[in-house]
Amino acid sequence: MELEVRHLRVLCAIADTGSLHKAARQLGTSQPSLTTQLRRIENALGAQLFARERSGCRPTPLGRAVLSRARPLVAQMAQLVTETRAAAGHADGTRLRVGSTASRALAGWLRRLRQRLPGTDIPLHMDVSANALLRALAAGQLDVAFVHEVEGSPLRVPDGLERRVLVEREPQFVSLSLDHPAAAAPVVDLADLAGDRWMVDPTVDGEWDGLRRVLAAAGIDPPVLHGDYHTAASLIVAGEAVAPCQPTSGPRDDMAIRPLRGDPLAVRLLLYSRPGTGADAVYEELAAAYREAALRIPAYRQWLLRHGSPLPHAA
Repeated sequence: MELEVRHLRVLCAIADTGSLHKAARQLGTSQPSLTTQLRRIENALGAQLFARERSGCRPTPLGRAVLSRARPLVAQMAQLVTETRAAAGHADGTRLRVGSTASRALAGWLRRLRQRLPGTDIPLHMDVSANALLRALAAGQLDVAFVHEVEGSPLRVPDGLERRVLVEREPQFVSLSLDHPAAAAPVVDLADLAGDRWMVDPTVDGEWDGLRRVLAAAGIDPPVLHGDYHTAASLIVAGEAVAPCQPTSGPRDDMAIRPLRGDPLAVRLLLYSRPGTGADAVYEELAAAYREAALRIPAYRQWLLRHGSPLPHAA
C-alpha cells in the first residue's frame, strides 16, 4: 500500500484527538474502519505509530517523527484545496464559509445572512468539535466559526483569529423524562438527579470534563453513558438517562427541559473569524438570531428576566 494524503490526515486526527473513537467521529467514519486503516498504515511503514492505552492513543517516538513530517504536508494540501476553491468561488461570486457547533440559532442566522448578503454563497460546515472548527478557520478552510466553550475547559485557539463574545455565560439546562419526579418542579436540584444515569457526548470538546467537575463538586458520582445526543434523546424520553442541554432547546411534548438550580453548568458562546472577513455584519445577524431563538423558549426567557439579562429588552 502506498501512503496518500488521506492516510496522513488519519494519523493527524488520531494524534489531535487522542482517541480512535473521537478521530473516527471527526473524520466521519466508524471506529472499526479507522482501526483497520491505522493497522494498514502501520503495516505499510513497518512500525507501530501509536500506543493503544486505556485512556486513548499516544504517538510512539517513531509516530511523533512521522507526524512532524505529515502535518506540514496535510496543511499544504488543505491550503491548496482552499485556495483553489476560493478562486473558483470568487469567479462565480462572493462566498462566506460558515462553521458552527450545534445551536438552535443556526437556522435563523443563516436565513438572516442570506437576506443581508444576497448573491453570496454561504456553505455550512457543522462539527461537534469547536477546536476542529478553529483549526479549519486558521487553515483558511472557513471564514467564520460560531462555537461554544465549556466553562473551565478553554478552547485551543490558533494565533491570528479575531474573537467576538456573543454570550459570556449561557446556562446549561437538563433534559429528563416527563414522568421524572424532578420534572414536577420549575427548577431542578442536582441532588434530585443523583440516582440517574447521565449521558454525555465525549467528542464535544470539554463537555465531559465540565460535567464531571460539576458532579464531583456536588458530591455526586452517577453512572455516565457516552454517546451522541441524538441517541440520548430516545433514552431520556424512556427515563433511562438525563443529559445537559442548551437552554434554547425545546419545548418538547415528550421530554421535560428544566434549569438547574444555581446554574452550575455553563458555556461561553463565541464567534471567531479571520482578519479582514468583515465579521461585524455576520456577528450582528448571529446576535439577532440568537435573541430570537432564546426568547422563543418560555423557560429560558423567564431565566433571562430573573437574572436581569438585557437580551429580552434588546432592540
